[in-house]
Amino acid sequence: MYRFLLSRQWVILTLLAVLLIPTMIKLGFWQMHRYEERTARNDLVAHALEAPPVPVESLTAPGEKITTRERYRTVTAKGRFDTDREVVVRRRTDGDDNIGYHVLTPFVLNDGKVLLVNRGWIPADGPSQTAFPKVPAPPRGELTLTGRLMPDETTEASGIKDLEGLPDRQIMLINSEQQAERLDARVLGGYVVLKTPEPKNDTPEPIGGPGNENAALNYAYAIQWWLFAAAVPVGWWFLVRREKRDREAAEDVEPAEAEPVTV
Repeated sequence: MYRFLLSRQWVILTLLAVLLIPTMIKLGFWQMHRYEERTARNDLVAHALEAPPVPVESLTAPGEKITTRERYRTVTAKGRFDTDREVVVRRRTDGDDNIGYHVLTPFVLNDGKVLLVNRGWIPADGPSQTAFPKVPAPPRGELTLTGRLMPDETTEASGIKDLEGLPDRQIMLINSEQQAERLDARVLGGYVVLKTPEPKNDTPEPIGGPGNENAALNYAYAIQWWLFAAAVPVGWWFLVRREKRDREAAEDVEPAEAEPVTV
């Protein structure tokens, strides 16, 4: 009664089931790997945000790269803002996806080195974005700031093209090496997202902190794929049994006898 499994239809269905099972198992492991990666990143971010503030020069120096363990660490720096050499970073959005700029201001430390400080977001003055926008001034004089340490931006990591021929004092990426050439100064690696002192009237608009990646969703997807993989052979066997019952029922049906005709 199982010879029907050799038919073309059932051979194709069986091969499809055989291929689906390892594919779904592999997808489950891939989702679990993504879950572990996201969990590890969330742990790193949480550790960095909870760590006590440290002087910025204890984590970075001119020409150094910010690692994943140093990213988001709260740092302090003492010096003064140099607004004369301030630039804006094009095509940046706020929390409502409005396009504008990030304000990047050099912060000259007491030892003469320069720290790049992202002071926040401002709206674009117009659609052309060719003129340098009006930027609220930071506090004057010597001060101590705190902020979140960030790595240099690159096209590979951000997907943002580093365009040439931009309007004066406008850039696409925050990169300490490029800014060191422009400023002709010793610029610390990476940059800082400003936390304090807070801007007056929330302008520039402060940049929010990082959020947790939804690692639990990947865990749920992994379990889901493995359940699907387990359901395939169960479903295949259910279809086989149903086909067998249907064939047996068809064979048990006898043709009805013809009734005699009364004349």
